[in-house]
Amino acid sequence: MIKVLFVCLGNICRSPLAEAVFNKKIALAGMQSQFKADSAGTSDFHIGELPDERTISCAKKYNLTIKHRGRQVHRTDFRDFHYIIAMDDSNFRNLDQLKDRFGFPEKEIHLMRDFVEETKGLSVPDPYYGGEEAFEEIYHILDGAIENFLNRVIVTHQLYA
Repeated sequence: MIKVLFVCLGNICRSPLAEAVFNKKIALAGMQSQFKADSAGTSDFHIGELPDERTISCAKKYNLTIKHRGRQVHRTDFRDFHYIIAMDDSNFRNLDQLKDRFGFPEKEIHLMRDFVEETKGLSVPDPYYGGEEAFEEIYHILDGAIENFLNRVIVTHQLYA
């Protein structure tokens, strides 16, 4: 089973939406038994909280299911997940420091938008201080990047539905 962790700052906007997009894509591909996805934040700002209501609203619009409570990245994530994907450069750097501190210096961290050739190195913008349109924008960014990521993982691991 391939385990994927999506990471943002507070784990109430971008990363739970990424998890939901990923879960829908693997369900549509009939590959639920081959993957496990989760999301987490590098901060402890929203531990135990439901995702932002605008995240939930955006997910409903695209028939995505979100069953998540905010949590912080912890040591075992670096051991248990095959892919750890940061939403932006700041969280990428935080994860890079944590992997060393937690004793997993070899663990590769990925940036979400690096899976789209035209947006390599760019962040998924944090929609927290924006309106509904900001959440709509990140949905479309995540949808494309996750599609490319999933296709790459399927080829790399020679997975089939």
